[in-house]
Amino acid sequence: MSYLEDYLEKIVEKGNPGLAGSVKKTTDDVIPQYIRNFSYKEHVVSLLMGNVQSGKTSHMFGLINAAADEGFGIFVLLTTDNILLQQQTLSRAEKDFSDFCICGENDYLRFADNAMRKPVLIILKKNWRILKQWKNNFSSTNFCKGNPLFIVDDEADAASLNTMVNKDKKSTINKILEEIKNTSSSSIYMQVTGTPQSIFLQTVQSGWNPYFIYYFDPGQGYLGGDFFFNQEDSPYIKFTDNNEAQEILVDDEFPENGLKTALIIHLITSAHIFISAGKVSNFMIHPSVKTSQHGKFAEKVGEYLNEIMLSIDEDCMLDVIRKAYNNIKESKPTIAPFEDIYVFIRDSLENDDINVLVINSVSSYEDNVQYESGINVIIGGNSLGRGVTFPQLQTIYYCRVAKNPQADTMWQHSRMFGYDRDVDLMRVFMPPKLYKLFSDINTTNNSLIAQIKRFDETKDIKVCYPKGVQPTRKNVLDNRAISILSGGVNYFPYYPTNTNIVALDEMLAPFKDECYTVNLKFIVNLLKLIGSEADDWDTNNFIGFVNTFILENSLEQGKLIVRRERDITKGTGTLLSPNDRRLGAEFSDKVVITMYKVTGTKGWNNEKLWIPNIKLPEDIVYYNVNS
Repeated sequence: MSYLEDYLEKIVEKGNPGLAGSVKKTTDDVIPQYIRNFSYKEHVVSLLMGNVQSGKTSHMFGLINAAADEGFGIFVLLTTDNILLQQQTLSRAEKDFSDFCICGENDYLRFADNAMRKPVLIILKKNWRILKQWKNNFSSTNFCKGNPLFIVDDEADAASLNTMVNKDKKSTINKILEEIKNTSSSSIYMQVTGTPQSIFLQTVQSGWNPYFIYYFDPGQGYLGGDFFFNQEDSPYIKFTDNNEAQEILVDDEFPENGLKTALIIHLITSAHIFISAGKVSNFMIHPSVKTSQHGKFAEKVGEYLNEIMLSIDEDCMLDVIRKAYNNIKESKPTIAPFEDIYVFIRDSLENDDINVLVINSVSSYEDNVQYESGINVIIGGNSLGRGVTFPQLQTIYYCRVAKNPQADTMWQHSRMFGYDRDVDLMRVFMPPKLYKLFSDINTTNNSLIAQIKRFDETKDIKVCYPKGVQPTRKNVLDNRAISILSGGVNYFPYYPTNTNIVALDEMLAPFKDECYTVNLKFIVNLLKLIGSEADDWDTNNFIGFVNTFILENSLEQGKLIVRRERDITKGTGTLLSPNDRRLGAEFSDKVVITMYKVTGTKGWNNEKLWIPNIKLPEDIVYYNVNS
């Protein structure tokens, strides 16, 4: 039996044949095309993308097993610099890999003693001391000289990229990762993430732009962005006041608010789960990046639990619990009877069975990661993101507000995504302004996925976000290579060329000098016939962005304005007439292309030609990387 077959069998034995089938599809798609034909003389960078908490670890493990079947023998699996995540991954690998030599960060002797008798998988945090130590380990043995390294970088958009690119230097971890690759004569470096924005915006010259990209769809039962952020009047989303997070900590009274309601919902949900023989129910509170806030929210939760316990027999508290119960019953008609729920909550409070866990950089690791069982309230910030999985996470209170929100960071906070949730019991509490941000990011994320599925055809991924949302952190983007286009601005080439004016004339012949509604593919075909003598205009950039709208909706329409006999001087700083500028501005949410045919008498060598002027939809910023 091959390594892959053995691994897939383990997944099936755990009762998840659907996941086994999904992993098999990924290996069937990737291995023959990209791994089996590896040259053993180059260093290749690739990208595996899946949705947040959609099973990326299983797909990584599947690819490692399949690559071992192809003769790769040294695998390095990198996690973020997070003890919890590294230990979680190591523990899982020890259970899931048969006949591999599994090494943690301090297992150099095990690695050396194995002497390549078995494939070796080394699981490391992206901590510069750990990486440096293993770079030296690899250099001191002969194992890497003639064996290619297969490096899998989980959450590759975090920590791995060069944060000093604009200072013409290399950041420490980025530099060491390069050095690790170079301890071998060849390597495959597989980046893995659910938020690849920063990777897409790397230049080819950086060495971190993937030469192939593979996206795997989530399996059956996955709750993701479209479930939470693409439904009108979703019963699973509960809006809080926009300023509740700031006001709640200074309020010594116990008024009704989103946090208290979320806590009561959690108690009811947990009661139903445990009455139904469940073993765990989690509630996550993500209030801020500041660790000082986590402790204050923990104190507030403790105060609310005491208030509920002391007044649980009073009519007013019974009414509050019954109101929340009835809300859940609307989506979960089979919920346990109210009387049973009530007794369970009362007993749990009296027995102090509700655990409040603070997980952050200053709290005790051992004391606060016991969320695999029991009824838990988990409070934290950055430690609750990127790869950490919370079982049966049914209730979420998210109120973290950033001055300059970043799409990749916010999306990594979507710990509500996953498989083992009871759909009908899900509740997410957040302010409307944050819900709007998540909805916008979900839309653009879907656009990225649609582009990836066509990557082999286009080799071009375009990134665009609503104004006010940054795709990623600025320090990993090369300012010299990133160009930004603003929606609502008119762009045209100062020195245009027509690659085939006869074809342009034929395409535009049916259109008199008026304004028309046209399919976006028609606009793309017009643009394909336009070039520029200078570098002020890149037709392919505009085609790429228009194609992103087509991918979202193949019938998407744009506006075409046609004008002929325009007596315009070449190289002029203005092109559109005031009337045409106003006309185009009327269509703020559309792609608008205005085609002027000039007489050719003013600096054009008496050559008539078409000049495009394109305006992309407003309130969106379009990012492009020039390699």
